[in-house]
Amino acid sequence: MPIRIIRIALNNLKKLPANYKPAIEGGKPVRENFLVFGRPMLFREEIKEVLETLRSDWWGTGQKTKEFEKLFAKYAHAKYALALSSCTAATELALDILGIGPGDEVITTPLTFVSTANVVLHRGATVKFADVDLKTWNIDPDEIEKATTGKTKTIIPVHLHGRPADMDAIGKIANKHKLYVIEDAAHAAEAWYHGKKIGSIGDFTAFSFYATKNVATGEGGMLTTNNKKWYDTATVRALHGLSADAWKRYSAAGFKPYEAVYPGYKINMTDIQASLGLPQLQSIEKNLKIRNKIWGEYQKAFSKINCLQTPSSDESNIIHARHLYALAFKPEMLKIDRNKFVAALQKEGIGCGVHFTPVHLMEYYRKTFEYKLGDFPNAERIGLNIFSLPIYPTMNKKDISDVINAVVKLVTYYRR
Repeated sequence: MPIRIIRIALNNLKKLPANYKPAIEGGKPVRENFLVFGRPMLFREEIKEVLETLRSDWWGTGQKTKEFEKLFAKYAHAKYALALSSCTAATELALDILGIGPGDEVITTPLTFVSTANVVLHRGATVKFADVDLKTWNIDPDEIEKATTGKTKTIIPVHLHGRPADMDAIGKIANKHKLYVIEDAAHAAEAWYHGKKIGSIGDFTAFSFYATKNVATGEGGMLTTNNKKWYDTATVRALHGLSADAWKRYSAAGFKPYEAVYPGYKINMTDIQASLGLPQLQSIEKNLKIRNKIWGEYQKAFSKINCLQTPSSDESNIIHARHLYALAFKPEMLKIDRNKFVAALQKEGIGCGVHFTPVHLMEYYRKTFEYKLGDFPNAERIGLNIFSLPIYPTMNKKDISDVINAVVKLVTYYRR
């Protein structure tokens, strides 16, 4: 369905053609073959690296992982990088190293994946949410200041969808109150803030390599820091708290007895995962250019629809990682809620996601901490109306056009 005709339809709702009826209402879908929300890239280079590892007889944490860490540290402009099993594990390990535990408070955003808050509870500490800015959707520094008490020890800003949080303002608050900063950069591998690479600013930064991420290893994460003592501690605690890792114990370098010096975790990355990450990291900037083009097409199409809130325009001194493209519709202008809209979009043949329903409205947090609707109105305004669209380098022009057409078709049909 041509975009030009759809735009005409927006201004002429009483004369919509029959094929404007949504598929969920019995109409014809925009797309017959389903467009998945996220598609991991798997090319010859990834297959070659993995096969090389499988044939090497060393599948655990070894030289491939070390090579991945070295390359990622260079890319993130960080002195040290430790490859782990997930971004969640990286964040909890950082909290552990900083000594965060019972009696401590950690401030973060409610507009994030639940893992950001869960790891604080795992440490026995208290989660304090601070509302988000309605323009950027990131945590609002003014709200961080309001939430800070004498028990606050750490701030976990989330670079939502790939847009860097206001790290200058957050850094000032941290310095004023002597707080640690652990950046949740699960979406932000490519991002820059005011000339500084995300991964080199806070005390720690945690990254994700989940299957849908811009660099994907199936599962996996990375923890970066510029503090050697913390890095050395993280290396030990990430693998059972042993004084020597498996590579050092069993490789040709020779066996050495080891000691358990801390009750550590089992959260190391494997060489198989690192083999997927190595070639993807090398192509990350090339793929960012493609994501930028798709982002631009979406912005051009959706910014003209007044019942949709598009992501805010980028500041001149940041680089957005373009991990997720999300829209928030204005509920007062539509005859449908977000959940039905997502279901309707999927019936049109377009995969989509929700990033994210506010954490404080999740069942466990509601029941345990008595959070309720209205506690964080900005996060709720965005999080209850947001949906994410496909944006990945292997999308073609038809894929992009189908996404745009499906969204506009539904907005047109359900508009008040």
